[in-house]
Amino acid sequence: MAICGGFHDGNIHDLLESRCVDTRHDANRSLQMHSSLVQRLSHEKELEGHQGCVNAIAWNSSGSLLISGSDDTRVNIWSYSRRKLLHSIDTGHSANIFCTKFVPETSDELVVSGAGDREVRLFNLSRLDGRGTEENAIPPSALFQCHTGRVKKLAVEVGNPNVVWSACEDGTLRQHDFREGNSCPPAGSPQQECRSVLLDLRSGSKKSLTDPPKGVLALKSCDISSTRPHLIVVGGSDAFARLYDRRMLPPLTSCRKKMAPPPCVNYFCPMHLSDRGRSSLHLTHVTFSPNGEEVLLSYSGEHVYLMNVNSVGGNVMKYTAADVSKLTTFTAWPNGVEMQPTVTKNYPHHLAASQLEKCQNIMQFAEASLREGTNYYHGIEACSEVLDGHWQVIEPALRLECLCTRAALLLKRKWKNDVHMAIRDCQRARMIDTSSVRPLYYMSEALSQLGKHKEALEFALSAQCLSPSDPKLEERVQDIKQRLAAAEAEKNNKVTNGAPRSEPRGARVLSLGDILFRSEANSDASQDGPRSEREESDYDEEMEVDFETSISGDEGRDVESNVLHGSLNLRIHRRGDSYRETASTNDSCGSPSSSSQNDKILYQPEAVIDMKQRYVGHCNVGTDIKQASFLGQRGEYVASGSDDGRWFIWEKRTGRLIKMLLGDEAVVNCVQCHPFDCVVATSGIDNTIKIWTPSAPVVAGVAAGPETADVLVAMENNERRLIHNREFILPIEILERFRMHESAECAQS
Repeated sequence: MAICGGFHDGNIHDLLESRCVDTRHDANRSLQMHSSLVQRLSHEKELEGHQGCVNAIAWNSSGSLLISGSDDTRVNIWSYSRRKLLHSIDTGHSANIFCTKFVPETSDELVVSGAGDREVRLFNLSRLDGRGTEENAIPPSALFQCHTGRVKKLAVEVGNPNVVWSACEDGTLRQHDFREGNSCPPAGSPQQECRSVLLDLRSGSKKSLTDPPKGVLALKSCDISSTRPHLIVVGGSDAFARLYDRRMLPPLTSCRKKMAPPPCVNYFCPMHLSDRGRSSLHLTHVTFSPNGEEVLLSYSGEHVYLMNVNSVGGNVMKYTAADVSKLTTFTAWPNGVEMQPTVTKNYPHHLAASQLEKCQNIMQFAEASLREGTNYYHGIEACSEVLDGHWQVIEPALRLECLCTRAALLLKRKWKNDVHMAIRDCQRARMIDTSSVRPLYYMSEALSQLGKHKEALEFALSAQCLSPSDPKLEERVQDIKQRLAAAEAEKNNKVTNGAPRSEPRGARVLSLGDILFRSEANSDASQDGPRSEREESDYDEEMEVDFETSISGDEGRDVESNVLHGSLNLRIHRRGDSYRETASTNDSCGSPSSSSQNDKILYQPEAVIDMKQRYVGHCNVGTDIKQASFLGQRGEYVASGSDDGRWFIWEKRTGRLIKMLLGDEAVVNCVQCHPFDCVVATSGIDNTIKIWTPSAPVVAGVAAGPETADVLVAMENNERRLIHNREFILPIEILERFRMHESAECAQS
């Protein structure tokens, strides 16, 4: 699978030899997830002991134990060395367990779980001493019932045995201190006054970068930095992950009073996702890198993205709403910003020359892929290897060539958001040499794919000014003019025919597809053409869908018919209703309303940290607990589960796919690396946990694995599912429930 040559970590022999030369070098950390071991990962053991989907797995700090939580409402404890079930705890939860953790510094005696029944439960494993795996009914040591939604993620702080944090779909992140009490009354009870709310984001959701926060941010994930534990990152039902410094937050509050969302240290979101304005786009997982310098974001219906935590430094791009519009607007720049040859000081001259020759050979392969119109994926990988692996070595001219070639390949491949990645490359290429025609030409093509024909024409005309005799540019200009004329004629026809912009609500009953996938259709239009007039109308109706596919027992799945069975939570509202509801709720809670027009005018959008790398090939559509994780103590690799039953491993720096493994009959949700060994545990819809070790045979110096053709087919199938995820089939009984709800809404109106 490594088309572009070797890996940056060299070979194990050289690594071991370096131990004698450089005593400061930690060879053990480098060896844990060495590329030669990662390539040999294969399925070693299947752990059986659950009777439902396994939604959560986590290692203890020493790596001697593995904990898991399941739809069967049990928490299992496994021995790593013996690959054996030690304890199976009947937790008493009345709904699926979504998260579970060992509490640090408790000799692995305390474990905590969170579930769909809105509860967080603490258990002391010492009460199981002397019991067998069947004698497992123990009462919880602490029971917290203050949440009003499903608890989706727990976080613990290294070295802190007294506190656990819980992220919930009710829009709150709560801090449970075992020293202050071992229980709290259920939410809504008259005596409830537990002051455990650390983050109140019940009015913190943002539809886009320019929209003020106002809706409930249903939290899906959270993580605490292991190197700077005062930092906590959260992600939920919008496109923006948020970084908070706990030292700067107000005191803990109760849930009785809804608070305005506290200011965060940083927002994280890829620029091309920041202005989509669609309610279906949301995060399923956020996590810090082992060194705490990066965060990894996994999106539903999207890809996995890497960001820097700190907003300072030359490698961090922080953008505003104005920058988003500037990205697709032609601006004349001074010529030749950085056309001076550069060789980094870290490389001796002879080594830099060797690296440069290697990059030139790789680029020949990429250019051949573009010229022949085949193998776009590996051509893109080749360009990424040069740009992300050798940027400081190659000269500006080669950087320009590589960026333009990758942009062209992305526009040919047309996977989800490839066009936005091409725009990024064109902008970077223009910064190198504004007199180059290629960046302008490919930018024009990219904007045409987005339906931005006026902007595309500006770039095409600018390219034509630089090269007036190029027939290819003349053809492009004429093609864009024809597209503009056709779009204008269609618009005039609609006006002439008196086509209504929107229909009254009572005119017809909206189908499931009309509402369920309307926001996704508008998103597709933003990628493939102009947004529909329907989106621009004053009328707006949304449906938030929460379809839980991780169901145990006979209600599982019908793989042959591509139907996933489960439970569906529907929340349907019109824009006016949501405003009224927000205002009413805010008034009752005593917090100021944020939905007035004046507030909207005065709102100043925050700056956001942009992506530094993207990881593609997997599919994250069917579940909202899908993880993306760093592998190893140095976090040099990134892994994620997928809806096709596989899990994927990428090289973090270049985004290159290293390994694809079949891990489940339906969906892989969880991927967790052992703290010290080259061992990975995965789980998903199946009732088992898979253990993966570097035990695959080596054939002719290459680890045995799936054929490249199979990998490409799997990735292309996943990309089609991401783009056309409305083909996901819901069971008949859920359709009936929706129609009944819809009919009732129409009758009321």
